[in-house]
Amino acid sequence: MGRIFLVELEGRTYRCRFCDSPLALADDVLSRSFNCRQGRAYLFSNVVNITLGPEEERLMLSGLHTVEDIFCVCCGQILGWKYMEDRGGCSGGIQSGCSPRFK
Repeated sequence: MGRIFLVELEGRTYRCRFCDSPLALADDVLSRSFNCRQGRAYLFSNVVNITLGPEEERLMLSGLHTVEDIFCVCCGQILGWKYMEDRGGCSGGIQSGCSPRFK
């Protein structure tokens, strides 16, 4: 396993609740009123310190979407998903993380 280089963020940030790695700035939140099957989720315009899983089609509450799971680059925990292709009318390319920790 190679060395991990984390992108540090200045200001108020959302962090991984498992390892405290910075993920996004508070200004990058597009919506706090998004819901997923696990509960409340946030939509972000930009996130850092993540890796992406393989593309897969998934039936979401809003319809069928092509998504990639998002994992923390430091601890490997699943954080949420990224829309790759929209088939249900939502805007694509928006990243969502379920229940991040705000600091």
